[in-house]
Amino acid sequence: MGEELKEKLVLKREDGWKHVDEKQKKEIMEVSDGYMAFLNQAKTEREFIKAAKKLADEHGYTDIIHKTELKPGDKVYFINREKSMYLAIIGENSIEEHGMHIIGSHVDSPRLDLKPNPLCEEGGFAYFKTHYYGGIKKYQWTTIPLSLHGVIIKTNGEKIEINIGENADDPIFTITDLLPHLAQEQMEKKLKEGIEGENLKLLIGSIPVNDDKAQEKVKLNILNLLNQTYGITEADFLSAELELVPTFKARTLGFDQSMVAGYGQDDKVCAYTSLRAMMNLETVKNTAVCILSDKEEIGSMGNTGMESHMFDFFISEILNKLGINKPNLLDRVFCLSKMLSSDVDAGYDPIYASVSDSLNAGYLGRGITLNKYTGARGKSGASDANAEYVAWIRNVLEKNDIPYQITELGKVDIGGGGTIAYILANKGTDVIDCGVPVLSMHAPYEVTSKYDIYAACKTYEAFWKE
Repeated sequence: MGEELKEKLVLKREDGWKHVDEKQKKEIMEVSDGYMAFLNQAKTEREFIKAAKKLADEHGYTDIIHKTELKPGDKVYFINREKSMYLAIIGENSIEEHGMHIIGSHVDSPRLDLKPNPLCEEGGFAYFKTHYYGGIKKYQWTTIPLSLHGVIIKTNGEKIEINIGENADDPIFTITDLLPHLAQEQMEKKLKEGIEGENLKLLIGSIPVNDDKAQEKVKLNILNLLNQTYGITEADFLSAELELVPTFKARTLGFDQSMVAGYGQDDKVCAYTSLRAMMNLETVKNTAVCILSDKEEIGSMGNTGMESHMFDFFISEILNKLGINKPNLLDRVFCLSKMLSSDVDAGYDPIYASVSDSLNAGYLGRGITLNKYTGARGKSGASDANAEYVAWIRNVLEKNDIPYQITELGKVDIGGGGTIAYILANKGTDVIDCGVPVLSMHAPYEVTSKYDIYAACKTYEAFWKE
């Protein structure tokens, strides 16, 4: 009797791989191969949006700016300053009566940015000074190979795209650390103080210019090389956006090839799977919208972050070109809409089990995670999905036979975090966080399960088809 009751009443928590046959395993591996290839060419937000535009163009999407009217089945996108993007498929149902089905992720990741005046020389070495972006453990960014990505915009409008360190014949860069023989004082410090932000200086050269009268000879040699290669001067760094990211390629992890290791999986694993799912759609009942946002790692501020009104502009353009816009309709549409905030979750790591509530943690290989709320401690800063909406999402997943977990981000008093969920919730939209659990989140090399990546694709596609 006990076994019967257990089967009937107890929530099942099973490893997803348990039910995978050879055909599905092949599909999982194919999805992950595509993901890793995409991740390797799109390490920064600009690169991700560039690759997303190419994919959208290949699948029949059009820049909404070039459309004068819209009808059901039309596929459109809008790119905001090359760093965020919104895509939509116009649904058969009236957007005025049924709202939209929105999936929103972000394409920025923790990294190191160059300072406006980055180039300096100290002790016979040339360095770039950096300013870290997002929440990082600073010590993790020393003694690893780094590549330089971004753009330099000259005052005449010329744009120079930079990508150094990814190809096998490129030079790479690194940030040095103190040898353990001389690090007694450093190793007595708290972990967060072992490496100071101002000491995250990128080593970029050591050959001096051949001129005894010159000052800062190594710096001058570097400037000369940059001028010869890119036609820039030191002043051009003032209008540049240059980012340092790990040179590591995304790779298959494990003897069983069950996982992916790679930089920037927060949140590109959700951005890629939602984008891929949207490319699989042709027609939808309710207007489907995909958000690829910027600046989430620093609070979603700025005109490319979700706190800006650029997304409202995109939806207003849809309403205008459907010929239905009127006062307060934008607010009504948001209030009728449903959203998945597709952001990653902290994966349960048995090595650091003490920070997690094992009953409410997200486990790799068990499918998508749903975070009813994030925030910190007393749910501070959280967007808390209501029970009715959670039940609606559960129904979508269960009738499509998609495994899922409902989780929290660590123990109550340990810490916490947030996503873009609250921003759409503030507009009146029903929102729940729905993403992939990650190990080593915000580190230069993060880990995900290929099974969960596949489950994310299935989840996002099912949500849009509902």
